[in-house]
Amino acid sequence: MDLQTLKTFVRLGETLHFTKTSEEVLIAQPALSRQIKQLEQTIGAQLFKRNKRNVALTTAGAYFKQAAQQTIDQLEHAIRRTKEIHNGEAGEIRIGYTHSIVQTILPKIIKEIRAQFPEVRTILREMSNNDQYKDLAERKLDIGFATNPVVPEHLKSKIFHEDVFVIVVPVNHPLLKQKGRDLSAFAGETFILPHEIEGSGYLHTVKSICLDAGFFPNVVHQTSSVNSAFRLVEAGLGITIEPKASILGQDLAIKWIELNKIPQKAQSVILWNEYTEQEHMQILKLIRQLILPSSSTI
Repeated sequence: MDLQTLKTFVRLGETLHFTKTSEEVLIAQPALSRQIKQLEQTIGAQLFKRNKRNVALTTAGAYFKQAAQQTIDQLEHAIRRTKEIHNGEAGEIRIGYTHSIVQTILPKIIKEIRAQFPEVRTILREMSNNDQYKDLAERKLDIGFATNPVVPEHLKSKIFHEDVFVIVVPVNHPLLKQKGRDLSAFAGETFILPHEIEGSGYLHTVKSICLDAGFFPNVVHQTSSVNSAFRLVEAGLGITIEPKASILGQDLAIKWIELNKIPQKAQSVILWNEYTEQEHMQILKLIRQLILPSSSTI
């Protein structure tokens, strides 16, 4: 079993067509069939169901296809990284983040990484919490910055900042003039919140804020984009709840009310894995100094 065999298997798992795959990988179809049979014998499991008309992955084959692709990605990254080290290059650091992070600490972090590691390329991606979990697990991401995440057991994490939540409303919302109001006054409003699948931990926190106020939010629009949510609020299509940091720098016809008397806080959390410690420990230490100046080490 070698890298090319794994690549050929993955491609066949995608096309489910022996003739097409053999043409793409430039080997004869009988040789491809023998290669797949030898692979199945080596593993001790049937990977494909095949007859004269159809080819399909077995359950074991579908699992092995995913695992093989991860192995290919990791090996190719290791080869690329080894070549970079040989050539005196430092490579890249891939950072995922949620919206409120880029409004606060992230620019400072990137500036310091650039100052202390000028040869490192920084790749930034605004992502939901769940997408960060997935890409960290698959080593497609090196460090994540999430808001109120439910951190999987295979990842490491540290809370480094807490912010108050605010309720964001159109600039002409009638409740802005009402004195002594609390969140229960917004029970009849329509809400704009993230999709459940994209921010389950964060969304759970937001919904718990409403439940503590005696109502369940009537969600009529769902978006993972904070900027889109603010635009919908500006258009009068609903209201939303966000960390206060998310509204910094916004030039929109919206207002916000701080929810500073509730127990829930917007927690900013750094995420990483063991692989990150092996590849980017110095950058992790730098980030620790920036966001956890008086806390324990990462």
